[in-house]
Amino acid sequence: MICLTEQHRYYMYTIPVDMRNGFDGLSGIIRMKIGKDPMDESVYIFINKRRDKMKMLVWEYGGYMIYYKRLERGTFEIPKTESQNHKIEMTFERLIMLIKGMKIIRKKRYEKLA
Repeated sequence: MICLTEQHRYYMYTIPVDMRNGFDGLSGIIRMKIGKDPMDESVYIFINKRRDKMKMLVWEYGGYMIYYKRLERGTFEIPKTESQNHKIEMTFERLIMLIKGMKIIRKKRYEKLA
Protein backbone atom coordinates (compact mmCIF):
# COMPACT_ATOMS: atom_id res chain seq x y z
CA MET A 1 0.00 0.00 0.00
CA ILE A 2 1.38 3.41 -0.94
CA CYS A 3 0.66 5.92 1.79
CA LEU A 4 2.25 7.92 4.56
CA THR A 5 0.15 8.56 7.65
CA GLU A 6 0.23 10.12 11.09
CA GLN A 7 1.00 6.67 12.49
CA HIS A 8 4.49 6.69 10.94
CA ARG A 9 7.48 8.21 12.72
CA TYR A 10 9.37 10.74 10.60
CA TYR A 11 13.09 11.47 10.84
CA MET A 12 14.98 14.01 8.76
CA TYR A 13 18.72 13.69 8.23
CA THR A 14 19.97 17.29 8.19
CA ILE A 15 23.27 16.78 6.34
CA PRO A 16 22.89 17.06 2.54
CA VAL A 17 22.83 13.69 0.76
CA ASP A 18 23.85 12.70 -2.77
CA MET A 19 20.56 11.95 -4.53
CA ARG A 20 22.23 9.20 -6.56
CA ASN A 21 21.91 7.10 -3.39
CA GLY A 22 19.28 4.43 -3.74
CA PHE A 23 17.82 1.89 -1.36
CA ASP A 24 21.15 0.50 -0.14
CA GLY A 25 22.93 3.86 0.15
CA LEU A 26 20.11 5.51 2.08
CA SER A 27 19.60 2.53 4.38
CA GLY A 28 23.37 2.59 5.04
CA ILE A 29 23.14 6.25 6.10
CA ILE A 30 20.27 5.36 8.42
CA ARG A 31 22.28 2.56 10.05
CA MET A 32 25.71 4.21 10.19
CA LYS A 33 24.97 7.93 10.60
CA ILE A 34 21.56 8.08 12.27
CA GLY A 35 21.96 4.90 14.31
CA LYS A 36 18.51 3.50 13.58
CA ASP A 37 17.15 0.38 11.89
CA PRO A 38 15.84 1.31 8.43
CA MET A 39 13.36 -1.59 8.60
CA ASP A 40 11.54 -0.16 11.65
CA GLU A 41 8.74 1.24 9.40
CA SER A 42 9.75 4.85 10.15
CA VAL A 43 10.06 7.30 7.28
CA TYR A 44 13.55 8.74 6.74
CA ILE A 45 13.83 12.04 4.89
CA PHE A 46 16.90 13.17 2.96
CA ILE A 47 17.57 16.44 1.12
CA ASN A 48 20.34 17.27 -1.34
CA LYS A 49 22.90 20.11 -1.07
CA ARG A 50 20.94 22.48 -3.32
CA ARG A 51 17.83 21.66 -1.26
CA ASP A 52 15.68 21.20 -4.35
CA LYS A 53 15.35 17.41 -4.11
CA MET A 54 13.96 15.20 -1.35
CA LYS A 55 13.90 11.44 -0.93
CA MET A 56 11.97 9.55 1.70
CA LEU A 57 12.81 5.93 2.46
CA VAL A 58 10.36 3.69 4.28
CA TRP A 59 10.18 -0.04 4.86
CA GLU A 60 6.77 -1.43 3.99
CA TYR A 61 5.73 -5.06 4.07
CA GLY A 62 8.02 -6.93 1.72
CA GLY A 63 10.53 -4.21 0.87
CA TYR A 64 11.70 -0.63 0.80
CA MET A 65 9.84 2.19 -0.87
CA ILE A 66 11.37 5.51 -1.98
CA TYR A 67 9.34 8.67 -2.43
CA TYR A 68 11.17 11.32 -4.47
CA LYS A 69 10.30 14.99 -5.01
CA ARG A 70 12.12 17.52 -7.18
CA LEU A 71 11.20 21.19 -6.93
CA GLU A 72 11.02 23.21 -10.11
CA ARG A 73 11.54 26.42 -8.13
CA GLY A 74 12.52 27.23 -4.56
CA THR A 75 14.14 25.13 -1.86
CA PHE A 76 13.19 22.90 1.04
CA GLU A 77 13.75 24.29 4.53
CA ILE A 78 16.06 22.21 6.70
CA PRO A 79 15.31 22.86 10.37
CA LYS A 80 18.32 23.57 12.59
CA THR A 81 19.35 20.95 15.11
CA GLU A 82 21.83 20.57 17.94
CA SER A 83 21.70 16.78 17.67
CA GLN A 84 25.00 14.90 17.38
CA ASN A 85 23.62 12.47 14.80
CA HIS A 86 22.07 15.24 12.68
CA LYS A 87 18.54 13.88 12.76
CA ILE A 88 15.28 15.61 13.59
CA GLU A 89 12.11 13.78 14.50
CA MET A 90 9.13 15.54 12.96
CA THR A 91 5.39 15.21 12.88
CA PHE A 92 3.32 14.32 9.83
CA GLU A 93 1.94 17.87 9.79
CA ARG A 94 5.44 19.36 9.75
CA LEU A 95 6.41 17.04 6.89
CA ILE A 96 3.42 18.21 4.85
CA MET A 97 4.37 21.83 5.55
CA LEU A 98 7.94 21.08 4.41
CA ILE A 99 6.74 19.43 1.19
CA LYS A 100 4.32 22.27 0.44
CA GLY A 101 7.02 24.88 1.01
CA MET A 102 5.56 26.50 4.11
CA LYS A 103 8.02 28.23 6.41
CA ILE A 104 8.04 26.83 9.93
CA ILE A 105 8.08 29.67 12.44
CA ARG A 106 7.98 29.03 16.15
CA LYS A 107 6.21 31.70 18.18
CA LYS A 108 5.89 31.95 21.90
CA ARG A 109 2.43 31.10 23.14
CA TYR A 110 0.66 32.28 26.23
CA GLU A 111 1.29 29.99 29.12
CA LYS A 112 -0.59 30.36 32.41
CA LEU A 113 1.77 30.20 35.35
CA ALA A 114 0.71 28.28 38.45
